[in-house]
Amino acid sequence: MTPVSTLALPSGAAMPTFGLGTWRMGEDYRLRKAEVAALRHGLSRGVTLLDTAEMYGDGEAESIVADAIGPNRADVFIVSKVLPQNSSKRGTIAACERSLKRLKTDCIDLYLLHWRGSPPLSETVAAFTELKAAGKIRDWGVSNFDIADMRDLGKVPGAQSCAANQVLYNLSRRGIEFDLMPFCRDRHIPIMAYSPIEQGRILNHAGLREIARRHGASPAQVALAWLIRQDGVITIPKATTIEHVDDNLGALDLRLSKDDLATLDKHFPPPKRAVPLDML
Repeated sequence: MTPVSTLALPSGAAMPTFGLGTWRMGEDYRLRKAEVAALRHGLSRGVTLLDTAEMYGDGEAESIVADAIGPNRADVFIVSKVLPQNSSKRGTIAACERSLKRLKTDCIDLYLLHWRGSPPLSETVAAFTELKAAGKIRDWGVSNFDIADMRDLGKVPGAQSCAANQVLYNLSRRGIEFDLMPFCRDRHIPIMAYSPIEQGRILNHAGLREIARRHGASPAQVALAWLIRQDGVITIPKATTIEHVDDNLGALDLRLSKDDLATLDKHFPPPKRAVPLDML
């Protein structure tokens, strides 16, 4: 397997550009054993980035991440998120403490505001700054922020430390390429692409399957490889079985040609105008 590349965050930390997501994990206790096993398998194969949130499974996904990591915390890069209703200064600090407890760690590598809520961004950033100074988090960022939100964030003291924007981005959701992605790239803010295969809905697309046949790959591997090739993009597919993890990891070895990329652009055209940010 091709090693996962990294990029540098404001703290100097090296963040892997490919990881495992945990959205919808922890919602059914009967699946917990398989979910832990899938994450452990990914870790055993060299994937060290795990993305979670206090919202996922009402905190249970964070506990699943902790169980999957076990004693190997130093080898893993953890991303978690605070809900907007908890994102006042006091609420963010309290939410982080709860996440740390569930994750069984003393520090979260990257802590994100899950989406923008009613508390002022200045309070959330102040909390992030305090948590970072206390060593509770290493870096902070945002999620589901459109370009207008990012501009508002830029007016807040300390905003230059924003380390990532996690958004819905895949072949069928390319709207961010028009303005949000260039805005973030100009400011060296990585994009974290969630739902990179559109929860499986794009996998039967004829264009995707055509390229998969060319390479002897799966459609999911093609969709992931399209993202992985981009500088400044972090890809976090979810996988709840060992087989699914292995299939996703195959994307790291897949190199798309210029003809492949042209075919994908034909079937999944890039945006020609600004469009509202997509969310799931």
